Amino acid sequence: MRTILLNNQMIQAEDAHIHIEDRGFQFGDGIYEVIKVYNGSLFTIKEHIDRFYTCAEKLQIVIPYTKDLLHKMLYDLVEENELEVGHVYMQITRGVASRTHFFPSDVAPTFVAYTQQGDRPLQNLQRGVRTIFDEDIRWLRCDIKSLNLLGAVLSKQKAHEQGCYEAILHRDGVITEGSSSNIFGIKDGVLYTHPVNNYILNGITRHVLLQCCEEIGLPVVEEAMTCERALEMDELLLTSTTSEVTPIIEVDCHPIADGLPGEWTRRLQQAFELKVKTAVMM
Repeated sequence: MRTILLNNQMIQAEDAHIHIEDRGFQFGDGIYEVIKVYNGSLFTIKEHIDRFYTCAEKLQIVIPYTKDLLHKMLYDLVEENELEVGHVYMQITRGVASRTHFFPSDVAPTFVAYTQQGDRPLQNLQRGVRTIFDEDIRWLRCDIKSLNLLGAVLSKQKAHEQGCYEAILHRDGVITEGSSSNIFGIKDGVLYTHPVNNYILNGITRHVLLQCCEEIGLPVVEEAMTCERALEMDELLLTSTTSEVTPIIEVDCHPIADGLPGEWTRRLQQAFELKVKTAVMM
């Protein structure tokens, strides 16, 4: 029996109910975060909470908790569910109001959080994954981690139907990110990735990876790649909270280099692993 957070109360999951006129249900009017749990510890929780508040501010949603209180609530939730490895999902919507497109006044937001067990993707980390290219049909505020994910879902489904792990999205042939990840290419000892703007979500794991690049001496250029150039890279990889640092070995049946995870990717995985171990030990 799983315990969840509904607003600021811990209740059993089967007892949780959301009103039919909640704006998250009717409009996707809200935001979310996914935080990885390693050995009972929430990895990069501060960064996730900071982004949660930043995205809420962009949508004019007021989170009714301080960051410190939210931090404690999430740790209490992990402990209550005795979660060792997995993740915490949390979301907040504008709340319950009669259906109008403009923002209602005097509405209390709805906050939900729950835990989910899940092993680390060790096979993908070791062997790499296959991907496809797909047109980026999402809205123009991808920097907001909103509940409006249908564009990403359609691309992920297309990849799934082709036996692939991820869809690499592009606008007019210029790669933005994955349907649920950030994308990186390595060529001649330099890492390339799309610059932070409204076309991508500035991933927390992306930020950690760039720290790892600095630590291992891998230069970074924040410059968008074309699909054509991506296929010519020595190495491709993706990052996300759940995927960690995953090698991409194939795109649209086209192998990347020799079709095996590359040396720089392995070094980045090792640097990331060290950060996880250090955080868990603290």
